Amino acid sequence: MNEECEHLDRIRDVTPGAQGCEECLAMGDDWVELRMCLVCGHVGCCDSSKNKHATKHFEETGHPIIRSFQSDSDWRWCYIDELMLPGA
Repeated sequence: MNEECEHLDRIRDVTPGAQGCEECLAMGDDWVELRMCLVCGHVGCCDSSKNKHATKHFEETGHPIIRSFQSDSDWRWCYIDELMLPGA
């Protein structure tokens, strides 16, 4: 079965909002890995981090597509379709 994401049209040419998790930086906390929203450029921490700010950003905004913000990773994820997508 070939599953396709129906939210790729929401991706924009974005600039990262920060070089670390925006909320963790503001509160003086740390993170494990980073994710960037491909709708608005928000940078948040991953679900392995205690604060899970990338997922919280999706829950608050509905922005569906993120990508890894790690230099050694090239993938995207759609929260709504729960699909791992190849990097762009």
